[in-house]
Amino acid sequence: MQDVFEIIGTTRAMRRLKPDPVPDDMIRKILEAGICAANGGNNQTWRFLVVKDPAIKKAVQAWYKKAFDEVIGPRYTSSAPPPGVTGDKYKRQHSAVEYLTEHYHEAPVWIVACLVDGPNPSRMNGASIYPAVQNMLLAIRALGLGSTLTTRHMIHAKEADAALGLPEGVHSYAILPIGYPMGKFGPVGRGKLSDFVYLDKWEAPYPAVQ
Repeated sequence: MQDVFEIIGTTRAMRRLKPDPVPDDMIRKILEAGICAANGGNNQTWRFLVVKDPAIKKAVQAWYKKAFDEVIGPRYTSSAPPPGVTGDKYKRQHSAVEYLTEHYHEAPVWIVACLVDGPNPSRMNGASIYPAVQNMLLAIRALGLGSTLTTRHMIHAKEADAALGLPEGVHSYAILPIGYPMGKFGPVGRGKLSDFVYLDKWEAPYPAVQ
């Protein structure tokens, strides 16, 4: 049995996925992990749309690519590497992002994480869906599958949600493209804990993480 901390520490973004089918029993386990997550008031307003239809995925991929061309691509070329990531690794990440952009619709299964949140969602709403998304990412890793948290379609949210066939009052918050990874699992690239953690006052060092 895999150690939970090992799974957490190696749940890296897997953007290159094989087209091989993923068994439904694996998808069910992933979804079961999702609905074990914390959510506001335990109201369980989440909904999970499993997408296998190539035509639906291709329609959403068009908006996903448009967002890359307009926003994400230029941002990558003009931004410095994030904490814990070297320049070479950042270039490889950008290459993987470009690959996913072109092949997004070829992932055999998508799980679209949605909320029934009405016409005017608030900033708090994400707390009722993103814990489920993280649970599913950890379950995907534990099963030896690959995925990555994608939200870029939300740059063109109305169009993407329409392509997904979502009814009024329901919004997508993430899409998890799922498949067998082409690459290998490894440690996630992050900065030092001490760069992000404070004690009692903003930017006051927390000795336990120095």
